This record gives sequence, C-alpha cells and structure tokens, in this order.
Amino acid sequence: MKLDFPVGYYLYRLFWVGIDLLYPPLCGGCEKVGIRWCENCKTSLSFVPNPKCEICGLPQEKEGVCNSCEKNRPAYSVLRSWAVFEEGPIRDALHGMKYRQDLGLGDSLLAEMLAYIEQLNWDIDIVVPVPLGRKRFRERGYNQVGLIARPLALAKKWKYAPRSLKRVKETISQVGLGADEREKNVRSAFLANEKKVAGKRVLVMDDVSTTGATLNSCAKALVKGNAAEVYALSLARALPHHGLETV
Repeated sequence: MKLDFPVGYYLYRLFWVGIDLLYPPLCGGCEKVGIRWCENCKTSLSFVPNPKCEICGLPQEKEGVCNSCEKNRPAYSVLRSWAVFEEGPIRDALHGMKYRQDLGLGDSLLAEMLAYIEQLNWDIDIVVPVPLGRKRFRERGYNQVGLIARPLALAKKWKYAPRSLKRVKETISQVGLGADEREKNVRSAFLANEKKVAGKRVLVMDDVSTTGATLNSCAKALVKGNAAEVYALSLARALPHHGLETV
C-alpha cells in the first residue's frame, strides 16, 4: 500500500536521517550496525490474530464482543495493537526506547505501523500519549510513547496534545502485578484537561498493552473531561498466555 503524507512528516523523518548520518545507528531489535530497524527484525514480528474482540482487541474464537467487555465495558470505544509483545526484537526495541534512550527508533517503528493504522480508518482530532509520572519523567528525560505518537500525529494531520492528559498519582510499575492489581494501581491516576479534550475524538497511545488497565484509566479521565469519543492504540499487545510476570 502506497501512502502519501504531509510535508511535516517527511521533514521529521529527514531529521532522523541526518542524525543517522552523523551517528550511525544500531538496529533496535538485533543491534545490526547502520540501520534502526532491519529487515530480519521486521519479518520476525507476530501480529494479533483474528477474530478478536470488537472492543478490547484480544483474540477469541468468534467475532463480536468478548465476555469481559460485555460485563465491564471499557471507557474507550476500541483498543487495537499493531504487534504481539513477545521475547525477541519487538521487546528489545521497546526496552531500547524506554531505558537506553534510543530516541530515533520510535520514528522507524511508527513508519512500519502506519499501513495498519490506515486500515483502522479512525477519525481522530487529537493524539495523547499515556503520561509518565513526574519522577519517571525526571529520571528518563522523555516519554517513550511520545516518540511514536508525535510522528503519527504529523503523518495523519492530527493534533499532538500531550498536555491534554496528566498523571496525578504516582503509580508503581505494572510488571508482575495481576489484572486486578493493575486496575487498582492506575485507578484515578489520570486527569484530562477539559478545555483541550471536550468534544474531541481522542486517540490515547501506549507502547505495550497487557490487560488494557492503563489505557482504560486514561480513557475514563478523558471521558470525564467530556471527550466525544476515545480510541486506544498500543504498539504491542501482550497476550494472556504470556502471563503478567515480565510485561
């Protein structure tokens, strides 16, 4: 599929090409020299199989809404994820963005995601990355989700609005927590800026979704801020059989 994008997106990509000329990159998945995301890592990815729940996006045996979403409908209208989070290149790439300051990798991964996002055919006004708490932001110096969300907004001519949502409760890491613990950990952790989100169709983005608790908590805050509709998107999805111990 050939996609045409605004000039601003191409200029953003050109910036990273210039950085790569000055400082030759390593592949985020396998550390191959000279490229940020190599062909071998691209072809190694797994994708969430169909059929999947119409709302939360988890695979199931038949089309429709899963039992969990029927019983406790999320605040977002739809959650979708590009790839399956598993051992290998995608896990290493996301850890590189998050912990090793591989800032250019977000641009490369988003370029691979764009055809999938086009197929979703969502009508979006603003894009919001899941916000970090103050402590984590000071430690890291950047929000790794923004490395994907910003170029997406440029490519789709959507407004990038990271300040439309903030984390108002410092939460512990979700790694190792069960589903109920994850939901409790992020409950009421976010606050939307009503002036920025009221009446808007909002896309909230995360790097990895496991139970969807964080994205749902964000969506609840956005709905409370009178957003017209909330969609949720993650780069990767941890499937139930992977367990929660390391995700």
